[in-house]
Amino acid sequence: MKVSRQVFGQLAECILEGGAYKATKYYGDKLTVKATRKRFKGKAPKTIDIVFRIGPPNYEERKFIEKCFAAGRPLPVKKIQVKYPPKTK
Repeated sequence: MKVSRQVFGQLAECILEGGAYKATKYYGDKLTVKATRKRFKGKAPKTIDIVFRIGPPNYEERKFIEKCFAAGRPLPVKKIQVKYPPKTK
């Protein structure tokens, strides 16, 4: 299955403008596209590195896919799943 270029832009936009550290697009039970921002402990980086991955889902993503099937939601999931860093006081 081909992945369109627009998806990479949408995932990067979630990270750069939305403040997320991970964005995932599900194409099926065998294919996901992930964008992850590199985080450095204790430092606020001046640059942002984003890593894109195309491939099978990891353990956590497989659990999400099982929940989608149990709820009766078809794949591919239209919305991009986003994770935000925990808020610190």
